[in-house]
Amino acid sequence: MTASTDRPRSATTENAPTHGGGFSARVSLGRVFAPVPSEFLLIASTALILTLFGLVMVLSATMAASVARGDSPFEVVLKQSLFAVLGVPLMFVLSRFSVTFWKRMAWPALIAAIALQMLVFVPGIGVYNDGNTNWISIAGTQMQPSEFLKLTLALWLGYVLYRKQTLLGLWRHVFIPVVPVGALVIGLVAVGSGDLGTGLVLMAILLGCLFFSGVKLRIFVLPLLGVLAAALVFAVTSPDRMRRIMSFLNVDSSDCYLAATGDCYQALHGVWGLAGGGIFGLGLGNSREKYDWLPAAEHDYIFAIVGEELGLIGCIVVLGLFTLFAVGAFHVIRKTHDPFIRIAAGGITVWIVGQALVNIGVVLRVFPVLGVPLPFMSQGGTSLLSVLMACGVLLSFARTLPASDALRGPVVATRPDRARVRSTPVGR
Repeated sequence: MTASTDRPRSATTENAPTHGGGFSARVSLGRVFAPVPSEFLLIASTALILTLFGLVMVLSATMAASVARGDSPFEVVLKQSLFAVLGVPLMFVLSRFSVTFWKRMAWPALIAAIALQMLVFVPGIGVYNDGNTNWISIAGTQMQPSEFLKLTLALWLGYVLYRKQTLLGLWRHVFIPVVPVGALVIGLVAVGSGDLGTGLVLMAILLGCLFFSGVKLRIFVLPLLGVLAAALVFAVTSPDRMRRIMSFLNVDSSDCYLAATGDCYQALHGVWGLAGGGIFGLGLGNSREKYDWLPAAEHDYIFAIVGEELGLIGCIVVLGLFTLFAVGAFHVIRKTHDPFIRIAAGGITVWIVGQALVNIGVVLRVFPVLGVPLPFMSQGGTSLLSVLMACGVLLSFARTLPASDALRGPVVATRPDRARVRSTPVGR
């Protein structure tokens, strides 16, 4: 019997006599079972592994504190798992959407995300926490709307810069509407809500999209200088931010050892956690710093718990997974012929990979404490959901790339505009 597929058909089997007396079966399974590019597999697999890894580390980092409060040791990880159970299927659902859909949704999605972010200023809905008002609480459910701004801003910038592709040599076409809208989005988060860390991530997305759009360097430098000046102003005008920056520079201060007043207390214990793990770590679940020595063990300092429990080897594994994710994402950027995909995927990649590097740099005391989570791994349902949605967009972009010939099978040319895939004979 010889199985072959000539053209798209319904999933039915037709039998017809052949010259050899056997049958020829034609079966079409449609796009659902079509081979996917290697970039799709690389991005999806690393996202799933990092998410599972993160759930394990959140469980390890929160069990002791939950038991001390008299709660179930699985309380925090179960809440995080709910967002993972929602986000992973949503990632694969979004991967089925077309590029045309994302172009059409660029403006509506950004407007909806801005409206959601403005709810933080509504009394009774906005929630104040750790010096920031960047959370909202609706019907007992708390979320951080600025996380959705990251994805929608990347899509919007990709669409606008794609439409202006032939005009980007002129500064006024780069400036309008990119800079005013970008300033509005970043200002709502960094100035209005007081979240400088998320504001810097949004600035990085803006600069990343401009870079991948092919804007001339002299035009690109102006927004870069503006970003640096804005970050300096935000830091200088806030006594809380200046105190955290100075504590980062003053590593020998005795206040670092005071939990109540020391601004560098958490940063110091993060480094101690990494150092205490050594090469092989203390073993999963055996962290000492999570016993109220490291206040944000499951949030911004989850990487310190990885280093303490799994050692240098565990840290290398996490870095390796993010490297593989970056390789898959950059392959999408490099191989695509659609400017929209290149710009939007570039912004998303800068967001996820850049935020991971900043979080790890904060734990290593390379950067001051900025309050940005480690993508996929830090405890925080909104952060995990938004990152998985962004991965779904990347997977949607990856589907537009040609699948490898190894996955397609041998191709037999029949007509100049048609090729037939023929499997090997399996008998009469």
